[in-house]
Amino acid sequence: MAAGNAEGTAAGSAMRTQFESPEKLTPEQAIDRLVLDKLHAKGITPSPVCNDAVFIRRVYFDVIGTLPTMDEVRRFLQDKNPKKRAVLIDELLARDEYADYWAMKWGDVLRVKSEYPINLWPNAAQGYYHWIRCSLAENVPYDRFARTLLTASGSNFYDPEVNFYRAVQSREPETLAKAVALTFMGARAEKWPKEKLEGLAGFFSQVGYKNTATWKEEIVFFDAFKTSALTSPRKSYTPVFPDGTAAAIPSDKDPREVFADWLIRADNPWFASNAANRVWYWLLGRGIVQEPDDVRPDNPPSNPELLAYLSQQLVDSRYDLKQLMRLILNSKTYQLSPIPPAGKSADAEALFACYPIHRLDAEVLIDALCQITGTNEEYSSLTPEPFTFIPGERRSITLPDGSITSPFLEMFGRPSRDSGLAVERNPGSNAQQCLHLINSSHIRNKIERGSKFWAMVKASGNPRTILENIYLTVLSRYPTTAEMEIVKSGFQPGSNQNRDLIIDVTWALINSSEFQYRH
Repeated sequence: MAAGNAEGTAAGSAMRTQFESPEKLTPEQAIDRLVLDKLHAKGITPSPVCNDAVFIRRVYFDVIGTLPTMDEVRRFLQDKNPKKRAVLIDELLARDEYADYWAMKWGDVLRVKSEYPINLWPNAAQGYYHWIRCSLAENVPYDRFARTLLTASGSNFYDPEVNFYRAVQSREPETLAKAVALTFMGARAEKWPKEKLEGLAGFFSQVGYKNTATWKEEIVFFDAFKTSALTSPRKSYTPVFPDGTAAAIPSDKDPREVFADWLIRADNPWFASNAANRVWYWLLGRGIVQEPDDVRPDNPPSNPELLAYLSQQLVDSRYDLKQLMRLILNSKTYQLSPIPPAGKSADAEALFACYPIHRLDAEVLIDALCQITGTNEEYSSLTPEPFTFIPGERRSITLPDGSITSPFLEMFGRPSRDSGLAVERNPGSNAQQCLHLINSSHIRNKIERGSKFWAMVKASGNPRTILENIYLTVLSRYPTTAEMEIVKSGFQPGSNQNRDLIIDVTWALINSSEFQYRH
């Protein structure tokens, strides 16, 4: 037993050395102070800060959904600048992949999908996606982004933001109201009292739709003459704000504009709070309110003071989402080790005593595999209308339409985009996924035939450099001394078996939790 405990202690110590730096969590900014205060109140000691190798991999995945290259990792690890993490954060926020990755995230929330049950149709889905991506690339303030969607009118082809009112499963005012509440308030309005839901629906009861002579084109507009929807004996809609305040709306005024003005007010208790919680959830894998779109009185934030601070920072920055991300990413809280603190409390993860470990998104995982090996994937829509063609070099995070998919994406939990709920994306692991990564010819062929991968191996020269480069490419770190010795012992000068050994090592790393999970 004593020997077993000694071995476990040694293994734990080695793991901490592999993932952690000697630096402890010290409150350098308000986020860290608020997190530490809550942890101390619960008697929880936070984990140390992660080391540079863990940080570069984490921040690349969390900001741009992209695995860092071998050269990028080596350059960062060799950089002696004490502020290199802040420099890297700014560089990543300025890269094109930032807009690609976050357009994918918002595409899930906004249900960007051309085929059943969200019938945007391909042309409209493409336009909607590109409008979202351009908004992110230009860092459009979040309040303007939201107001544009809420008040949009025009053609689904030429005014793509109107697709917000088409990316729903029905055109009923209650359905539109539920989509609005979920997207911008983080609330599941189907759980609200009937009167509250109908009050919100009143703001969207005059949304009109009409077809044109162009195939699949549809005009979304404020129908000022659609007063019957407000006075019908079947259903009566009197616009009432979710806080219970009745809305006075002139007959010629679009009620959506009145609602949007109310929603984006600085003192609105839902809008900035929901946005801040979503960003935190996307960056750390867990919301301060968890799930991020299930805000209700009996599901309170784990750290109300932290959420209030982040919300206020978003408002003070004039709704600059990049600035909010920069604030979070530079915090020591975000940069903590993924190894839970000793004597882990049930509250440790919810209170962010360590970085929450969570699996890579399906799109990010397949892109990483393609990047490592220099191979491509094929994507298609089951019901292409018109025919959907995706170039082979297209990355999965840039797919503009949720209906364009692949067996791998389906298997690894890519969301269907039917509802906009965060729970549609399945982060869990199952036997089918494990068997695919372990046994499938799909993954094996990528390793065996990846021209980029084997060019790297050939250029590496000696066994030590080959192994270092494989680890830097796959895991974004150098191999430990023990790992190096184990694999080097298998190399035989001039033997054809060395190729098999390289394949086996790469396959083993790809099948490790260290590769498949954000940590």
